Amino acid sequence: MKTFKQLGVKDNLIKALSEININKPSEIQERAIPFLIEDGRDFIGQAQTGTGKTAAFGLPLLQRIDSNDSSVQALVLSPTRELCQQIQKQLFKFTKFTQGIFSVAVYGGDKIDNQIRLLSRPTQIVVATPGRLIDLLDRKALDLSQVETIVLDEADEMLSMGFKEELERILKYTEGSRNTWLFSATLPPNLKEIVSKYMSEDAFKVEINKRNVVNSAIEHQFVTCEPNFKFQTLIQFIKIHGKDSGIIFCRTKAGTQKLVDQLLSKHYSVAAIHGDLQQREREKTMRAFKSHKIQLMVTTDVSARGIDIDDLNFVVHYDLPEKMEYYTHRSGRTARAGKKGMSLSIISSSEVRKIRKLEQSLNIKFTRITAK
Repeated sequence: MKTFKQLGVKDNLIKALSEININKPSEIQERAIPFLIEDGRDFIGQAQTGTGKTAAFGLPLLQRIDSNDSSVQALVLSPTRELCQQIQKQLFKFTKFTQGIFSVAVYGGDKIDNQIRLLSRPTQIVVATPGRLIDLLDRKALDLSQVETIVLDEADEMLSMGFKEELERILKYTEGSRNTWLFSATLPPNLKEIVSKYMSEDAFKVEINKRNVVNSAIEHQFVTCEPNFKFQTLIQFIKIHGKDSGIIFCRTKAGTQKLVDQLLSKHYSVAAIHGDLQQREREKTMRAFKSHKIQLMVTTDVSARGIDIDDLNFVVHYDLPEKMEYYTHRSGRTARAGKKGMSLSIISSSEVRKIRKLEQSLNIKFTRITAK
């Protein structure tokens, strides 16, 4: 394995990485960073969530920015406000020992006037959700004429959330003046269509084997029970883990709220994160969870994008995810920063085959436990 220095990363960025305990490149970083630093033309990186993609594009992006030029030179698009916030936070940490490079995150759910005010300052990198970026362009609050690089992060997710029209409009708007770096877990047909229309035919492509991306520090377990005993099984698991903090995943917003109400009725310290919450409520909940004022968080796959907590003890899949790659994203919320973690799936007997499919596809081993 190469070092970040061998990949071409500058010393000031390496020093910042060391401060946040990132010392060894992941596979996507090792394969993407040298090309993006030295060449920087169109790039497709296919890798599961949780493989270090933010640093894979963020470090080369920062090295290509001209700090003496205050115009917007790079644009990072991501599907959710939480992921926008996380990317911007990471870029800020990467630039701790770098002068004159500034990034701003803009997303729906926050006052657009505040974001316009932030953009009036020197800003070289804008991290945005597609919908809010279109709003800002319509208001002529943002000049993208100097943009040299657009990063599409979690591109398949942006399309599954209905942002195809916005993405096409943004790519058309910047056509001819930029390179596109696309990062995605999958390449569904509608994404391949965008690639063929707006990216170079000789785009450099890196595909990370999904059998190598699941954190080995995570212990994977599953328990089977009848649907009527699902909640009771969850309560047993929470009791065993005492005051440990964890995230519980449901498939729908309605299911999320129902489970929160059930847990509150049992006097657990719990809150929900889902799409119907106002941004202020979401941020308040996240702060309370990170500071351990709330023990449990119940959320959906999309709303969990961007949740980054170092000392999360466990993840529970109250409903199995609809897409296999979401399992990696969900379980990857735990066992961060060198710690160990647990991922429990509560399933019916008919879903055991899905567990076996996850084992085979992701090269992981599940332990079957028995509900008491």
